[in-house]
Formats: sequence, C-alpha cells, structure tokens
Amino acid sequence: MPLHIALLRAVNVGGTGKLPMAELRALAADLGFESPRTLLASGNLVFEAPAHPDPGPILQAALQSERGLKTEVILRSPQAWAAMIAANPYPDMARDRPSALLAMPLMQTPAAGALDLLRASIPGDEAVELVGDNLFVAYVAGMGTSKLDNGLIERKLGVRGTGRNWNTVLKLAAMTGSAP
Repeated sequence: MPLHIALLRAVNVGGTGKLPMAELRALAADLGFESPRTLLASGNLVFEAPAHPDPGPILQAALQSERGLKTEVILRSPQAWAAMIAANPYPDMARDRPSALLAMPLMQTPAAGALDLLRASIPGDEAVELVGDNLFVAYVAGMGTSKLDNGLIERKLGVRGTGRNWNTVLKLAAMTGSAP
C-alpha cells in the first residue's frame, strides 16, 4: 500500500485544536490505515493506505465527526515530499539554520500574482519563494519575532496551508525513507 504524509493544520498550536498524538494514531488505525505513526505533537502523521479513495478527506471527516476537530489535512506522498526538499530555494539556510526555514505545503497552487501580493505585505526581512504548491519562508531574523504568520500568508496567497520547520521536514522524510 502507498505511504502517505498527512499534515494537520493548526493542531496543538496556541491552545487550539488539541489532539493527543496517541488519539490521532488510534483514529488512523480505526480508519484502516496501516502502521500509523506521528512526529512531534503538531499533527504530523505517516501511514499506509490505498490512494483511492483519497485518505486525506477521509481522515479530515473522521477528525471532525469523532473528535469534533475541524481542521484541514494536507496529504503528500514520499515522492512529493522528496521533490519539495529538492526544490528548496534556500539550501544554505536549510544547512546552517534549519529551524529558521519553513516549508509550507499548500492545499493548492496559488493564483498568478499571489506571491507578489505576499511579498509586498511582508513586514520584515523575511524572504519567500513559491515552488508549485509549496511555499518556502526564510525567517532571516528568526521566527520568534516575525510578524509574517500563517494568517497573513494565507490571506495574500488565497489558499490555506500548514508550515513545518526544516528540521521537521527532514524528520518526516526520514520516517518515509525519502530523506535526501
């Protein structure tokens, strides 16, 4: 069966979307997904399941009906994850400051011109690049003090997504055997 990476948006962040990872693994197993495993407490799930029907909407619906958690699930294959890693436009930051580099898989590719709108709205010295349906954000001065947050990014791009720092990106790749 194909391997999948599921990223849950806004889970266990700032006291919202509380979901213990043991419960996420149990829910995935109850859905018939095989070998469910999580990484950290931020909604990273790796599992095996048929590609059809699409397991992302199935998981998303179950989270809402079983846990009362309304959240988007962004699904990627290990191959797509490896391609995202290879397409990283900030390799020096990935090597030297991985916690300051964010990969943000998006629900879909933003419309033409959306990246320019985002760049014009950046309140600091952050840099952004869009590669397909993945946004890369280089937090030059660090994430902790930045005003460039998911809300601003999503408003300007017109699509929703969820970010993971580069350390997490690489750990998920290792979990799926797609590490560079």
